Amino acid sequence: MNIQRIIITGICFLIFITEAPAQRKRLAARPQLGDSALLTEVQKRTFNYFWKFAHPVSGLTRERSTTPDTVTIGGSGFGVMAILVGIERGFITREEGLDRLLKIVNFLWRADSYHGMWPHWMNGATGKTIPFSRKDDGADIVESAFMFQGLLAVRQYFNQDTPKERELRDKIGWMWNDAEWSWFTQGGQNVLYWHWSPNNGWGMNHQIHGWNECLIAYILAVASPNYPVSPKVYHQGWAMSNYFNNGKEYFGIKLPLGFEYGGPLFFAHYSFLGLDPNGLKDRYADYWEQNKNHTLINRQYCIENPKKFKGYSADCWGLTASDSHNSYDAHSPTNDLGVITPSAALSSFPYTPEYSMQALRYFYNRVGDRLWGEYGFYDAFSETTNWYDNQYVAIDQGPIVVMIENYRSGLLWKLFMSNPDIQRALKQLDFSSPWLK
Repeated sequence: MNIQRIIITGICFLIFITEAPAQRKRLAARPQLGDSALLTEVQKRTFNYFWKFAHPVSGLTRERSTTPDTVTIGGSGFGVMAILVGIERGFITREEGLDRLLKIVNFLWRADSYHGMWPHWMNGATGKTIPFSRKDDGADIVESAFMFQGLLAVRQYFNQDTPKERELRDKIGWMWNDAEWSWFTQGGQNVLYWHWSPNNGWGMNHQIHGWNECLIAYILAVASPNYPVSPKVYHQGWAMSNYFNNGKEYFGIKLPLGFEYGGPLFFAHYSFLGLDPNGLKDRYADYWEQNKNHTLINRQYCIENPKKFKGYSADCWGLTASDSHNSYDAHSPTNDLGVITPSAALSSFPYTPEYSMQALRYFYNRVGDRLWGEYGFYDAFSETTNWYDNQYVAIDQGPIVVMIENYRSGLLWKLFMSNPDIQRALKQLDFSSPWLK
């Protein structure tokens, strides 16, 4: 997540913080539950952010619990995956989920798009673009990639030969076919550009280089049926930066890729809601090793706690981008403000199930009276400053539901990795994976 995006999100946090007391619904009574029942309860409450709190017109996901009219494309992409979890876990019926997803897809079909890509934010009633910043008022291919990751999983899930399921598959297919990934090479360069605007053109001029949350954008760009990019774009654009290869050890744990100490933990989550890291390798990394070790380093840093923040321990860990006691920030071992974000540890269940359960127990049993609300855990907290958030943020809520489900059943991994376009792209990029025959 680049610094400009963090600053803009922080401004929105400050604007809406005054509305927070009306949003605060603490739930003091928390029944004691076994591990499996607790995971289900966390998934169900968090799922309800995407189900009960969805925008009533579009069905899309509100950016945060204090922005009722602003919906987010990336968070909504996580949300459509959460709806599949809701069906499988019996929170809603298949028919209810199908109807909601048809509402979402029909809205997206009519909403503002630019060369087949959506903006970061839009009005949930009208589908009109809400600028993310002065020049960022058009296409955002990373947010759109998160949406397509979800929609392609949805298309695989609804495979029955009924009129409504065929309609859903067809409309997702039309939007997928229309997304012009190659346009975002800005005239055929071997790199993807994050933004394009009809008013400002390439004015943002932000090339996407790794290692960060954007791997899924490159995979989808190569996978595109009608507007693909060359594998050279992946190798010469994504894999070429000062922050791609790492290879160092931190606390005796090797980190193949990325920033010092790994950066914020959402790097191990967003692209891997659908992309299965189990056995996934290319010439650069083993992605299971990358994500697991990133998680272990993040946790061990919190145990070592060099800044001596209150609460940090083997039970209370997880640094990632989230709200903070000042604004919004990309928390990490190199940017540690004493803020723990539940999404960091909970979305890491596939990588560190025992340690993530330790953290879940701490969040639920020890600080749940201040952190547990109508839609699960609030976004973040700091015991040092005695600050406990009173908001939910879509891009932190979604990975909790999806990655816990991937840990429990592998549902979203199975769906996304079974897509023929994705399998073809991974082969073109010389990946190996148990999903590739």
